[in-house]
This record gives sequence, C-alpha cells and structure tokens, in this order.
Amino acid sequence: MSFNQESNKIYLNDDNNHMIAVVTFPKLKEGVVNIDHTFVDPSLRGQGVAGKLMEAAVAYFRANELKVKPTCSYAVKWFSEHPECDDLIEKNL
Repeated sequence: MSFNQESNKIYLNDDNNHMIAVVTFPKLKEGVVNIDHTFVDPSLRGQGVAGKLMEAAVAYFRANELKVKPTCSYAVKWFSEHPECDDLIEKNL
C-alpha cells in the first residue's frame, strides 16, 4: 500500500484516482499540526488502513520535526494506544 503525501494530508487513491483513505493535519502554528480528520472507505475497513495512515503520519511528523494536536476521535484513540509516540504530542495548546 503506497500512500501519497502532501503538506497537510496523507492519502490513498484507488485505480480511478478517487481518494479512499485520508488523514488530514492542517497547521496550527509553526511546527504544530492538528490531526483533525481520518477517513477510510467502507470497502477498506477492518484491514488496518487507518492505523497504517497514522503510522505514515507519525513518520512524516518525525521527519519534519512536527508536533501534533490530535482532535479527530480516531487520532486521539490511536495516540492513547501508542505511548511510544507521546513525544509528538503538543502539550502547550
């Protein structure tokens, strides 16, 4: 599975170039993004795609030295289950 990356989202398109999975993270302030939306098409649910999106996002955040404010319910839950990523959480907002 190969995700596409842009400055504020990581996503997966199907063969017809329709977005079928995405995690969005607009900039809140310099060096901090807000994970505000995660979506996986019903045809992909139960296959771990949302978790793979989050792992790709974490790699992107680390590579770009970004902190995160998760507000999307999935992202909040995912980070609570992955304490090894606590260093990415912005606590000063």
